Amino acid sequence: MDVDTRLLRYFAAIAEEGNLTRAAHRLFVSQPSLTKQLKHLESQLGVRLFTRSSTGMRLTEAGHALAARVPPMLAGWDVAVSETRGAARVLRVGFLASAANDATPAIVREFGRLRPGWRVDLKQAPWSDPSAGLAGAEVPVALLRLPFPGEETFGVQTLFGEFRCVALSSAHPLAGRSSIDFPELWDDPVVVAPALKGTWREHWLALSERDGREVRVGAVTEHPDEFLGAIAGGHGVALVPASTSHFYSRPDIVYVPVRGVSPSEVAVAWLPDPGEAAVDFVRCCLDVTRSRRTGCGTRSG
Repeated sequence: MDVDTRLLRYFAAIAEEGNLTRAAHRLFVSQPSLTKQLKHLESQLGVRLFTRSSTGMRLTEAGHALAARVPPMLAGWDVAVSETRGAARVLRVGFLASAANDATPAIVREFGRLRPGWRVDLKQAPWSDPSAGLAGAEVPVALLRLPFPGEETFGVQTLFGEFRCVALSSAHPLAGRSSIDFPELWDDPVVVAPALKGTWREHWLALSERDGREVRVGAVTEHPDEFLGAIAGGHGVALVPASTSHFYSRPDIVYVPVRGVSPSEVAVAWLPDPGEAAVDFVRCCLDVTRSRRTGCGTRSG
């Protein structure tokens, strides 16, 4: 019987968390979707793996048997994938849109100089995965923005910071300003991504800098085009990194610097055991961006 390793990773997360909501949050999937995948796995195996209780999800006898086998099985698969990719001399690097921006080509060139014959396969992650593929071990290293959920479990090095702007419809009353004080935006609805939760949500809504004022959501969008369209249509405003104005320039949207909000930090993050090629990539990130760093610290998981 062939079973998708993704289903096994979902099972392992539920078994470790003992709670569907926490497991879904950890995996960046919705709870209904996770429940559906669990039922699919149980149907494939022909056994019940969990029972629900007042304290969460409890493993059945069959579930305990599978839980004992899955982690080493997945670890072995991850090693096999890593070794296979290493043999192919390809490094997969996850990234979020605009993370590292103009520095990325220079980082890739430096990596090619350090490791002749290797190539970098850049894999853009959707907004629904702020870890840019690290959470599911889809990539060993990623360029992303801080903070992101679960970052304490990975190695993390801040590369540089950039101030944040507000993206406004060109028809917005404040669109002609050279800068805006953040309190002037508190009454505006905001356009958000569906994955906006936890520390990720707190940062991009600047909750700690709103003096307790409630956030009003004007639109929830999943893709950049929808995000920009909602802003251009006047459904809300959004805090974005300053570099967004270069990558998503539109005549119906203006980007104005905001005073009174913390900067956005671009970082490189990696798995606990990413492999030598990924370690070299991290080194290239640091070398290329050193002149742009703003004194932000280093963290490792």
